[in-house]
Amino acid sequence: MAVKIRLLRMGKIRNPQYRIVVADSRTKRDGRAIEYVGIYQPKEHPSVIQVKSERVQYWLSVGAQPSGAVQRILEKTGDWQQFKGLPAPPPLLVAEEKKSRIEIYEAEAKAAAGVADTKPATPKKGAKAAAAPQAAAAKPEQTKPVDPAEPNREAVAETAADPAGAGAANTEGTTGAGADAS
Repeated sequence: MAVKIRLLRMGKIRNPQYRIVVADSRTKRDGRAIEYVGIYQPKEHPSVIQVKSERVQYWLSVGAQPSGAVQRILEKTGDWQQFKGLPAPPPLLVAEEKKSRIEIYEAEAKAAAGVADTKPATPKKGAKAAAAPQAAAAKPEQTKPVDPAEPNREAVAETAADPAGAGAANTEGTTGAGADAS
């Protein structure tokens, strides 16, 4: 019986997630497996690769053949080099630990209260809104000076003889549509 180490596809459409399995070469891709030895999630950044190194080393030592994709994964984790006796590859990229929302909130609350002058670790979408009052305070200095020769709209409206608009009360003896009817 020929044994292969290959990928078993899981996940949704356009969101592949794989299990690294040891299976009989005659079974279907997503068929029955002898043993599950790891996971691979290519859509994450960086890709999630977890391999049970001891079990992979055992299966390689008894003659299991990795598929091309699994061999590349094992090269990245260093298991293939360990099996072949080659030098280890550079370490894998690991995603940063996510800070909890509570920690981020407390840090921002302290910064807003002036207790600590530390900035939050991750910028939020509302960061622009917090900068708006500072920009508004700086804005009056940046506005252009008022030209005294240019009249102010409010002052012109107060001194106008016809405050409602031109011709609103047309009773001064001018001819209009309503004056011809009498």
